[in-house]
Amino acid sequence: MFAAMRSERVEALHLFSDQQTGLEAVVAIHHTGLGPALGGCRYLTYNSVEDAIADAIRLARGMSYKAALAGLEQGGGKAVILRQPHVANRAALFEAFGRGIESLRGGYITAMDSGTSSADMDCIAQQTGHVTSTTQAGDPSPHTALGVLAGIRAAVRARLGQDSLEGVRITVQGLGNVGYALAQLLHAEGAELMVSDLDHGKVRLAEEELGAQPLALEAVYEAPCDIFSPCGLGGAINQRSIGLLRCAAIAGAANNQLVEIDMADQLDARGILYAPDYVINAGGLLHVALTHRGVAHGEIAARVKQIGDRLDSVFAQSKAEGRSPAEVADRQAERILYPDRPEQAAR
Repeated sequence: MFAAMRSERVEALHLFSDQQTGLEAVVAIHHTGLGPALGGCRYLTYNSVEDAIADAIRLARGMSYKAALAGLEQGGGKAVILRQPHVANRAALFEAFGRGIESLRGGYITAMDSGTSSADMDCIAQQTGHVTSTTQAGDPSPHTALGVLAGIRAAVRARLGQDSLEGVRITVQGLGNVGYALAQLLHAEGAELMVSDLDHGKVRLAEEELGAQPLALEAVYEAPCDIFSPCGLGGAINQRSIGLLRCAAIAGAANNQLVEIDMADQLDARGILYAPDYVINAGGLLHVALTHRGVAHGEIAARVKQIGDRLDSVFAQSKAEGRSPAEVADRQAERILYPDRPEQAAR
């Protein structure tokens, strides 16, 4: 465990258990040099506690890098609650988790993530003020989608040499809250959509409302397109899928899109432009962080749209230096996170 923490430079790892509610939770705090750690709370089934810890550590690191390149005075953290087969009282479980968050005295601010909802955050808020994306704060999904749209524009500029999305062929993999909102934005811009999701009802809805072409789950990677946009859970780009891709660029909302970091170089070698996930999907983080501080909606939207500018910078530096966009983004983030340790930024 400590080796994994050192490898990812995690500052702290907290485990919470509550016998009465069945709570088993992990909070990983990666970096607090810029401000309190902020990151979502996942409520998922894991094969083991070790798997949950590994997920929290990996995601917390991504949140630090995301916050740094989004220009936020926040650190990165992540919580995972191990989902049990039977839970007698979900509200009580999340209230118990809220007491755990309160015990960290503001060192970590939690938010909605995979498997959790605004209602769950409302339960946490009964016990602590260190929570956002409550019902009152609003759903961050629209801002995540808006940021991904800005990122897709940047990818289209870099790879296709145009500003308009009219007629650009885009595959959206995953039609959850963010994926469907993104598909709606892309449709409004005149993009040609292909979509895939485990939920056939969502696929049919996209067909009817957006004129999208449905793709079978097993065919989503090899369908020719300009932009492949993974918007489901992580790991979309793996040893099997990377050789099937027939796209000019990858630009999507999912976290941890690459199973292995060296896949960024493999994509680069194939001439596929990769928009680093934690840069392009930072809109949700901007929403929860700035809403928590009372920033107006219009100002938040303006900050989210700057994601395209950041990716313009990453792509330009990548081209100039002959390094993958993923490596460039990491180094840009590390210069912000570790300003007094230049060797960290150069690793």
